[in-house]
Amino acid sequence: MSLMIEGVAVPDSKLAREITELVRDTEMPLLFHHSSRVYYFGALAGKHRGLKFDPELLYAGAMFHDMGLTKRHSSANERFEVDGANAARDFLRRHGIAESEVDSVWTAIALHTTPGIPQHMHPVVALVTAGVEMDVLGLTYADYSDAERDAVVKAHPRAEHFKEDIIQAFYDGIKHKPDTTFGNVKADVLADKDPHFHRGNFCSVIRGSAWRG
Repeated sequence: MSLMIEGVAVPDSKLAREITELVRDTEMPLLFHHSSRVYYFGALAGKHRGLKFDPELLYAGAMFHDMGLTKRHSSANERFEVDGANAARDFLRRHGIAESEVDSVWTAIALHTTPGIPQHMHPVVALVTAGVEMDVLGLTYADYSDAERDAVVKAHPRAEHFKEDIIQAFYDGIKHKPDTTFGNVKADVLADKDPHFHRGNFCSVIRGSAWRG
């Protein structure tokens, strides 16, 4: 039986157990615990927002979302988000999951670093990103109670230097294919036309988040 936090738990199913085992065996502890927290924060966000979602699909999206940073699943020329999405798709197809549900998980993982879009999509897509944005960036830190945050972190601890460690994990996972990091082209337009424009910086947001460590 998995830990219950404010009515949220990892699904007690064969599929979820196999996901846990696979991700634990493939990812470093830093990413495994981060992905587990993403599930809990995403599911809690769904509860807060009154969204209906399939916990198994959300768990798959949360747990596979960083698999593209691992050597086993990293391609030579795809974005790491796509690599993770492809790994989840292949796993779910092998387990006979309906293609429409596989598509939702694939999209959730592929878009989890694309702000401004997932929250308008299928709940699984929205909530994977919600969990990531909470755990990495702390964007909705105040939306969670102290009890919720403390329970999630107690179950899946954040490393003492999590912010710097996760930045390093991202770097290690993408440094061999820098062309795949091409970002939001609108920022390029503003930078070209507005001398006073300052680009947002992902690493600065991580370091400046409400989270400690």
